[in-house]
Amino acid sequence: MAYKASGAGYADVARHFRTLIQDGDLSPGDSLPSVQEIREQFDVSAKTVSRALAVLKREGHVTSRGSLGTVVAEHQPTYRSGAARVELINRGGDGFLGGETSVEHRAGIRSVDDLTIAEALGVDFREEIAVRTRVFVRDDKRSVYSVSCYHIRAVGAVPELPEQGPLPGQWQKLYAERTGREVHLSPERYSARIATPDELRRLHIPGDSSSARAVLVVSTVFHDEEGPLAYWEDIYAPGLSHSAQSS
Repeated sequence: MAYKASGAGYADVARHFRTLIQDGDLSPGDSLPSVQEIREQFDVSAKTVSRALAVLKREGHVTSRGSLGTVVAEHQPTYRSGAARVELINRGGDGFLGGETSVEHRAGIRSVDDLTIAEALGVDFREEIAVRTRVFVRDDKRSVYSVSCYHIRAVGAVPELPEQGPLPGQWQKLYAERTGREVHLSPERYSARIATPDELRRLHIPGDSSSARAVLVVSTVFHDEEGPLAYWEDIYAPGLSHSAQSS
């Protein structure tokens, strides 16, 4: 479990323990090292450790247990965000949870009609972007509606993005190989809002245009040295817990 990285940030600390939990090196009920031990292990401040533990608690990976300190939660998240899936794929996995599949894969070019997406990608309202969507299903229940939006710069290097069917590889790796520019991933952001009628339909949530159903939204932005390349948004079905990327 040894890890020493001078100058590490809270995201590095959170990533380390998240990986140990996801890989089974730390099991439900196991105690994490004390704050002082983590400080010495990573050469970071107490504030950095607190922020890292707060991230892991928010994700549902750990919980506080009185005199036992911070322990691995008994019930782990039931869904991985898009960024967490990318991280798992980079470590050799397939990104799916056990018994999970994805359906209703769609891709194409469309005009931006959402200010949040326009601002995240740094494009004008009604400007064209590529969009890929799919719905994740586990135990016969639709769990997450995933929307991936791509700046036209990304499409220029990876023209397969708006095409139907699977990509020939991870889009960010294809982009890096074809442009020589490294793709970076921003920390995930969490928000809640009222689901749109289309989101209700895709997730098979009962309701219509007059229904007000709150959903959790986890979003992240991919970028290179010139600016944003992609904006990913995962819309969770009500009541679903999740596993996130290092934030």
